[in-house]
Amino acid sequence: MQTERPSSSGRDLWKGLLAGAAGGLIATFAMSEFHSLLPRIESESPQGKEDSTVKAASAISRAVFHHELTCDQKKIGGSAVHYGFGATMAALYGALVEFHESTRLGWGLPFGMAIWFGAHVVAVPALGLSDPITSTPPAAEAAEFGAHLVYGAVVESCRNLLRHHCFGSE
Repeated sequence: MQTERPSSSGRDLWKGLLAGAAGGLIATFAMSEFHSLLPRIESESPQGKEDSTVKAASAISRAVFHHELTCDQKKIGGSAVHYGFGATMAALYGALVEFHESTRLGWGLPFGMAIWFGAHVVAVPALGLSDPITSTPPAAEAAEFGAHLVYGAVVESCRNLLRHHCFGSE
């Protein structure tokens, strides 16, 4: 694998990570807002069934802190997991773009699709945090796919803006 020194090429791992993470926080918010604009789909989230981010927060709390989360703590924990995951994935994307410019082709849409597939379709159900997508209504899955496209596009838009206008190219 060929790598160049950041000083000679304008590439900077830390600037890429930071621009990506900031973009990820904004994109996670945009994704949540996108969801809020859509009509609730019957069976999308059955009454009493916890969201996968809340399940993850509860599992982390039990394993690390030996503590059961209260209802209020679950809301906070679920948001922390969602924003933490969104920022982390986008930070990795931002770092990758620093060294492989072709990663940003498609203005973040392929990145959003990869996160939808890797996390929503494969990892989250495999970890038992959600049912497989085959057991949810197609309209709900279309909304999830769309939300992840929004996430990817906003990550790239913010990453690009921050990286080139706030952190400088050199």
